[in-house]
Amino acid sequence: MSSSFRDLPEKCAVVTGAASGIGLAMARALAAEGWRLALVDQSAERLASAAVALTPHARGVSTHVVDVADAARVTACREEVLASHGGVHLLVNSAGVSLAGTFAETTLEDFDWVMDVNLRGTVNCCKAFLPALLAQRRAHIVTLSSSFGLVGFPGKSGYAASKFAVRGFSESLRMELRDTGVGLTVLYPGPVDTGIVREGRAASEGQRMRETAFLARRAIPAETVARATLRGIDRNAARVMLSWDYRVIDWLTRLFPSLAQDLIGYLGRRELG
Repeated sequence: MSSSFRDLPEKCAVVTGAASGIGLAMARALAAEGWRLALVDQSAERLASAAVALTPHARGVSTHVVDVADAARVTACREEVLASHGGVHLLVNSAGVSLAGTFAETTLEDFDWVMDVNLRGTVNCCKAFLPALLAQRRAHIVTLSSSFGLVGFPGKSGYAASKFAVRGFSESLRMELRDTGVGLTVLYPGPVDTGIVREGRAASEGQRMRETAFLARRAIPAETVARATLRGIDRNAARVMLSWDYRVIDWLTRLFPSLAQDLIGYLGRRELG
């Protein structure tokens, strides 16, 4: 990490979705850098396993069973974290869910669910922990978007809506925090086989299997994502983007939006339709 963080004898990171996937990989990387960890996840069992694995390597570990979509519970979690660690220097918003299916197939209940967890969960955590972050000389927020926060995708309308919203919220918040000691980085991690699709909601089991297989074929290791994210935090990068095709998608959508949508729509229907 940067010297401004490394020089702190006690620094605490709150990591949501910390029991698996990118969140767990981030927790491991932070533990190796001497951070105290507040691990947040809705699965008590997996959270306990993560704590057992991480405790020998981190300066201190606390666990907090939280549904990030529940604002009151997130606020209570903040008080638990401050009581355990005294302060917060980093918030990693890694908790998220997947929703697969066309908009016609998607119920309003499922649409609300993916927005509540992916967007509202991020907003809830930022709202709850921002005062504690602002109290530090330097602090940072990481939020997770997706390639589906760069361009829409057939069969992912609900998920894409949530990730576009996370992107817009995060970019606005970063600008608002410009003259403070709090930085913000939006992570575009590339395809990572984290189990998010297997454990998410889908219009059909066939679609879930096709998407899971697609991620498995092209998966970037979660540890690679974590290392790149730490470098991005060090630079206060606006974006951390892994995978060459994400960069191509970003370039195409900026310069040739109609072509990008036609091409990505075709590829999406071919791969997952």
